[in-house]
Amino acid sequence: MNERNKIIGSVDWLIVLIYFALVMIGWFSIFSAKYDEMHPSIFDFSQVYGKQLVWIGVSLLLGFVILLIDAKFFNAFSLWIYVLVLASLVAVLVYGKATKGATSWIEFGPIKFQPSEFAKMATALALAGYLGRLDVDLGKRHNRLVTYVLILVPMALVLLQNDTGSALVFMSFILVLYREGLPGAGWAMVAGVTAVALFVFTLVWSQKVVFIVLGVAFVLVMAFQFLLAKRRHIALVLATFVVMFGFVFSVNYAFNNILQEHQRNRILVLLGQLDDPKGVGYNVLQSKIAIGSGGFAGKGFLQGTQTKYDFVPEQHTDFIFCTVGEEGGFLGTAAVVLLYVALFVRIVSLAERQRSTFSRVYGYSVAGILFVHFAINIGMAIGLMPVIGIPLPFLSYGGSSMLAFTVMLAIFVKQDANRLNIL
Repeated sequence: MNERNKIIGSVDWLIVLIYFALVMIGWFSIFSAKYDEMHPSIFDFSQVYGKQLVWIGVSLLLGFVILLIDAKFFNAFSLWIYVLVLASLVAVLVYGKATKGATSWIEFGPIKFQPSEFAKMATALALAGYLGRLDVDLGKRHNRLVTYVLILVPMALVLLQNDTGSALVFMSFILVLYREGLPGAGWAMVAGVTAVALFVFTLVWSQKVVFIVLGVAFVLVMAFQFLLAKRRHIALVLATFVVMFGFVFSVNYAFNNILQEHQRNRILVLLGQLDDPKGVGYNVLQSKIAIGSGGFAGKGFLQGTQTKYDFVPEQHTDFIFCTVGEEGGFLGTAAVVLLYVALFVRIVSLAERQRSTFSRVYGYSVAGILFVHFAINIGMAIGLMPVIGIPLPFLSYGGSSMLAFTVMLAIFVKQDANRLNIL
């Protein structure tokens, strides 16, 4: 009894309450998105909303079990968990089933399992385990190399499954490395944003690529003049110009020869370079109509016409946010966004108070993964991101994602609950 009371008392209940709120909103949104008058009960296990309840129950059970496990278990076995998940990613490439162009599922009878959802959590554990051992110094080259390998190997395996959306989530670990003092991590984020901006500008103004190059040259010349007194930076500025110059002139080739046709079309629709309301742009168009039609207070539960008449494909999975927007309106979407923001802020604040590097790194990894999912999924639903198919944490339908997100969050809650036991 004392041990149970100790566990209950040390758990951060604010995170638990936010989690429950998001899960319940997701469950009722799935019910609304897939409501069938022939199956009106939300507890009908033959329907996706009934199946989601089963996954919620299994996830809660696993979360409770994690709270009972010794917190040291996850640090001690982080590498083994990582290796096991890598093996499952390789197994997908050999035995996986293709779904909507991506070979990312393994089937066990009636159950479909998506290892890529668990790969993010496993990578977070492995990264935290490695950086937490004797406080690894990221200033040393071999330590940085090991860190990059831990992140890039699962990312590459997911890319081979043609699951670009899940692979992009691994970029969230740059935030973790920045927090841990990786040399150049800040510049890497700046370079990433710059590359995206140049990519977009080059596609939108492909006939004016010379002006883009001149603009880049002007900025770098100014930087060159500013850094003239620091001669050791001059070579860096010149090298940056060469790289950016080459990047601008390679964008069109990469866009037309590396990206697949549906990926190119989604990007062109997003940038307004292609009008395809009945094809590639259909999902996003209908999603924006659904969210916009909700107005300020929404149409009410089960009253959304876009939702009721199934205008939005995949509304119970990748586009679950438009159900919230149509039936809850601005108030509903604002409430969901604020819940997510509160969750991110709470995780980061708890991560900062951890006494162990393992717990801190893992906490930042959890926050980064959840944030990238949140930003891309909602950006996708409102037309600010290309459609790449990743779930909205705790809201979208899916057993693998619900289990993975719940287990990932529960491990961090357990680490935080155990922080006072670390000297």
